[in-house]
Amino acid sequence: MSAFTRRAFLKSSGLAVVSLGIGGTPLFLARASAEIVQTSLKRRKTLVCIFQRGAMDGLMAVTPFTDPILKTLRPRLAMDVAATGTTGGLIDLDGRFALHPALAPFERLFKEQRLGIVHGMGSPNSTRSHFDAQDYMETGTPGRKGTPSGWLNRAMGLVEHGSGKTNTSETPFRAVSMTAALPKSLYGNEPAIAVTRLEDFGVKASGKTGATTTMRTETSLEALYEQTSQRLLQGTGKESFDAVKLLSKSNVLNYKPASGVNYPLSPLGNSLRQIAQLIKANVGLEIAFAESGGWDTHVQQGTSNGAFAGRARDLAEAITALWADIEPYQDDVVVMTMTEFGRTVRENGSGGTDHGRGSCLFILGNHIDGGKVHGTLPVLAPENLEDGRDVPVTTDFRAIFAEVAGKHLGVKRDEVLFPEWSGKRLPLFNV
Repeated sequence: MSAFTRRAFLKSSGLAVVSLGIGGTPLFLARASAEIVQTSLKRRKTLVCIFQRGAMDGLMAVTPFTDPILKTLRPRLAMDVAATGTTGGLIDLDGRFALHPALAPFERLFKEQRLGIVHGMGSPNSTRSHFDAQDYMETGTPGRKGTPSGWLNRAMGLVEHGSGKTNTSETPFRAVSMTAALPKSLYGNEPAIAVTRLEDFGVKASGKTGATTTMRTETSLEALYEQTSQRLLQGTGKESFDAVKLLSKSNVLNYKPASGVNYPLSPLGNSLRQIAQLIKANVGLEIAFAESGGWDTHVQQGTSNGAFAGRARDLAEAITALWADIEPYQDDVVVMTMTEFGRTVRENGSGGTDHGRGSCLFILGNHIDGGKVHGTLPVLAPENLEDGRDVPVTTDFRAIFAEVAGKHLGVKRDEVLFPEWSGKRLPLFNV
């Protein structure tokens, strides 16, 4: 069987196991023969990261509604705070900032002081290229292309579990991305899995009668890799096989969310439902990654309805469903969003906004210093804007990510997590 055929088979199984080392060497393959014992896994801290690809308009998500200049620059997009007892308007958070109405599910978490917001966050690199900005954010090295590892993968390598030593790969589920391909955030020496649908861990095979039957992926993978004498490929198969065995024990096909929890029927909703399943299955998940697309709102951005509102509603409903679903585990989980940059302060001629600089992010957890809008957002006067047009980046995204990795995952070496950065963490936790 050719290498191409093997790769195609793995792709069709819904499972990708990737660990790219320096120079492209798959360092984890040598560890593939290590025994995996699910019952020995202890409950761990889990970080769930959601990348809002396309650049979210932070001013529309969390609006400085008292800024007198905003309506001048956004005559069609600026919104008013909802009157008491009404819906459809902005939701006042603290007298200065307000949530977009589509993000209404976040209001309760904010008032419970479990949801925090950081405004004016972004990259110190001024690129307005989606590709470059996402690359810089995921690798954690703004302005430097070609970094072989992602910040989340480096964080995994720095996590300690009681003994003072970094973790070894006793579970293939330390890092799981609910995507078709592994994101750059998880490139690196530590093993990570990319999968789109947990239920796709079964492949179709024809029975003797011609009827279609289900052949479990663990059987097909095991048979496939028995046919090859190449040790590295056998290692890859073993890692995949072990992953499938653990998943089968978590009863993926019959999973039911907690009572009263309804995920949106969207790619993000599906991804977070499966992440909740992995958290509750106790398979050793530490890093979970998901994506939300469609935030590039150049045209007809809308207000309480429209393109932005649709994406925002999906984001808020999916995150709050995840949070409710994992209630017994909430003390051990932090959920954080990120986006590559923001949008222009002034609306464009098409009823949208163009590529900008600073945006905002949401961070959710029981130990978050929530109920606050952190960071700095100046009055939107031209002299305060970057290049006279954009929300300035007043908080480097690395100050946020380092704080989360440090306080939640126990990462201590910021200089390794973010090389070439010597800034200070932004305090976001109340412990």
